[in-house]
Amino acid sequence: MSDHTNQDPATEAHWLTWLDWAGTQGIAVPADPAFTQARARVWEASEYVAITAARHPADFAELIASGDLESVYGAGDLAQRLETALASVTDEPSLQRALRIFRRREMLRIIWRDIAERAPLPETLEDLSELADVCIDAALARLHDWTCAELGTPRDAEGRPQRLVVLAMGKLGARELNLSSDIDLIFAFAQTGEVTGSPRALSNEQFFVRLAQRLVQSLASATVDGFVFRVDTRLRPFGEVGPLAMSFQAMEDYYQSQAREWERYAMIKARPVAGDPADRDQLMAMLRPFVYRRYLDFGAFESLRDLKRMIAKELYRRGMDANIKLGPGGIREIEFIGQAFQLVRGGRDPALQVRPIRQVLACLADRDLMPAEVIARLDAAYVFLRLVENRLQAYRDKQTHTLPDDAVNRLRLARSMGFADWTAFAAVLAEHRQRVQEQFDHVFAAPVEEAEPGDINLGMLWNGCHEPAHELELLKASGFADPEVARTRIAQFRDATARKGLSARGHDRLGHLMPQVLRLIAASGQPDRVLERMLRVLESVMQRTAYLAMLSEHPGILAQLACLAGMSPWFTDRIARHPLLLDELIDTRRLYAPLRRDELESELDALLAPVDAEDLEQQMERLHQFAQGNMLRVAAADLTEVIPLMVVSDYLTEIAEVAVARVLRLAFAHLVARHGRPTAILGEDTGFLALGYGKLGGIELGYGSDLDLVFIHGSESVTAMTDGPRSISNEQFYNRLGQRIIHMMTTRTATGALYEIDMRLRPDGTKGMLVRSLASFANYQETAAWTWEHQALTRARPVAGDPALARRFDEVRRAVLCRPRDPEQLRTEVREMRAKMRASLDRTGGGRFDLKQGAGGIADIEFMVQYAVLRWAADYPTLADWTDNIRQLATLARFDLLPGQSAQELTDAYKALRAAYHRSALQEQPKTIPLDQLEAERGRVRELWRALMEDAHREAVNGQD
Repeated sequence: MSDHTNQDPATEAHWLTWLDWAGTQGIAVPADPAFTQARARVWEASEYVAITAARHPADFAELIASGDLESVYGAGDLAQRLETALASVTDEPSLQRALRIFRRREMLRIIWRDIAERAPLPETLEDLSELADVCIDAALARLHDWTCAELGTPRDAEGRPQRLVVLAMGKLGARELNLSSDIDLIFAFAQTGEVTGSPRALSNEQFFVRLAQRLVQSLASATVDGFVFRVDTRLRPFGEVGPLAMSFQAMEDYYQSQAREWERYAMIKARPVAGDPADRDQLMAMLRPFVYRRYLDFGAFESLRDLKRMIAKELYRRGMDANIKLGPGGIREIEFIGQAFQLVRGGRDPALQVRPIRQVLACLADRDLMPAEVIARLDAAYVFLRLVENRLQAYRDKQTHTLPDDAVNRLRLARSMGFADWTAFAAVLAEHRQRVQEQFDHVFAAPVEEAEPGDINLGMLWNGCHEPAHELELLKASGFADPEVARTRIAQFRDATARKGLSARGHDRLGHLMPQVLRLIAASGQPDRVLERMLRVLESVMQRTAYLAMLSEHPGILAQLACLAGMSPWFTDRIARHPLLLDELIDTRRLYAPLRRDELESELDALLAPVDAEDLEQQMERLHQFAQGNMLRVAAADLTEVIPLMVVSDYLTEIAEVAVARVLRLAFAHLVARHGRPTAILGEDTGFLALGYGKLGGIELGYGSDLDLVFIHGSESVTAMTDGPRSISNEQFYNRLGQRIIHMMTTRTATGALYEIDMRLRPDGTKGMLVRSLASFANYQETAAWTWEHQALTRARPVAGDPALARRFDEVRRAVLCRPRDPEQLRTEVREMRAKMRASLDRTGGGRFDLKQGAGGIADIEFMVQYAVLRWAADYPTLADWTDNIRQLATLARFDLLPGQSAQELTDAYKALRAAYHRSALQEQPKTIPLDQLEAERGRVRELWRALMEDAHREAVNGQD
């Protein structure tokens, strides 16, 4: 601190008064220069401290002697000091006096440490908040006992005594209290009921209203000793006309049905500061869904924009631009920025469910929701403005946020902030406020529609107020091939919005959106198709105003939707069924960049983090959201050729594997909590393994593929039991585990099912046990499995579960696949199975070819590869290393096991057929193509089938003859 002398003769006179008293008491004044400098600076900046020290000199002398002016309080120090101060309190008058004397001493210390720069801003705000917390809690504890002695004890229906829960709102709720702030409180109690032991009939509500009144009076009433804290209770349900204390149920009813949007904003900072711990937790759990919605709630931007506009209008009316809290570039704008993101994203990201605004800002930077340099500027501005706020209020212990307009007080404020004069201070303040206002205006800027020069005004089509002939001309000029059908669709959609009873706000939002929607559709290049698909999405969300708000706040979503809708109906159909997927279109960096395994795991961790371990429905909802969102990203990158076709299945397979592994983990934890862990198992973890067969095992999943799964476990003893208090056999445990996995994967929730599961490839098919031991599985494969089951095994691999058990399975699989076989018998059995399959499943006909089951299609290639692996794996065990067709064909080529270029030709044909199959899936078309497409590839597959599966057989038979 630089040299500082007090330039205020009035406050300096109070120091002389204290010195006179100290001289009569024989009290020595600290002689070190640091104290002298600090004292002069504090006395100049705070008339309140100067007067208080003069009127109560012993308080200041004790603070000097104790060393508290230079000390940081530890956790619990204030509470312990207050308990000592209240030790002799026996009634309300003595309680009020003791609280005020305690507050006076601690305020002297806090203001000294703040102005003298002994305490950084976080310590000052924390000390002030802790002071309020301990005063509320200590006063309430005594008042509760005294009120029970007078009126009886409030109890719930089970006879449990109840206590008042006090919710701190605003700055106190966030533990950011300023030097002369009032405290916003809401009072609640757990259950309605009657007071027992009362001299007259009394409800719990009457009891707690009376108790709350006494608490407010003890804290806020002005006596000869001053006040403790001014108390504002107007943030409670129904405001000033509502009851002072309400039951949890009454509060829940209010917030679910009658609360206004600004009350969500206010409730972000709500924090229980007194009451039974279990009741506190129950109340916060009840309020959390009101504040934090499960979807991205972009309506918050509009609501906060409106609230700020109202505040600005009122400030302008009062001429209060100099207000550093509510004025332009003030504290409230920084809070609005952070809290807007909390309201929008907090339901999906628990890290944003924090109260202190600086923590919120840091989280926005960590999440890359705002640039780090912008956050740094906002944080610096917040610190500076809060210090200014404290210095304004420290002067007279008065709640004010208005900058002085006279020269004397301007100089005093500037010097208290460490500036030589007002000009220097005002320049820095103006810079901070300008930066805040610029960022606020950027974040809350209302979306602007930007029409291209020469654009046709399609907005009038939505209003439907023009002659049909004129509307048809507009549509034709905009590129619609069938204007009549387009006009009818728009009119039908408009009528549907009227029938479905949209709210006034919903109508306004839709009216704002539709001109832009129609412009984007017209510019899409294929407006007839895109119009139908876009309207399908809008019809699915029109009654959910939060989604309309999202589209209004992020016009880029509409642009992406129009682009992708033109490429494939898959997108719009998925989004129409699951509007949550609109979230994925917000950030194009994410939309066209599918995640790999580690990133998928991290995203799923974040989605499931806020879900209770026993909330099965929410677990399934989040898992489905995870899978659908990531499939959408893969499809977007696939259609726009950001990723090559051959890795599309890799991405889709990894999504499925991560989902299966997480379902297994959740289901296993659920059963372990009830029954303990299985004992005496093969394995190092769960002793359970999920095997992927078919496309999952072959790393060849497509859009909408089901999952072929087989479950095995590592328990070899039929008598082995779990080790929990409710013990069951290992067999029962693993069977229940398999059932729960299937339930979690296939049960349809509000957003659909995670995946369709096919378990028919397990030993003995649908008649077999759901989960088999590895030994039983191995024995079945060795002694009872059909050839087609060994074909299926060529594509089987572990996708989730115990690593040690996975290694044992690989040994079993390799032993089965690599055993010697009669080539002719194998060829016959494979060929006959393929013929049966084609006869029952081939949909070739009507001029179209079945990509999978038709002769020369995907299944023919798969069967040839499976035959070749089983035929030669005994001599070439490397063939058993892979489960996918491409690498199996590459291995066959490496060992020259297929004639000429057959392996490469089959690989090329397989890729081409799969590409067509993928495209059909994205266009939601039957998996068929016209007969004149891919003729060369299909013809070559048929030739190779004949050569490998038929001609070779005839040659072998002829040779035998």
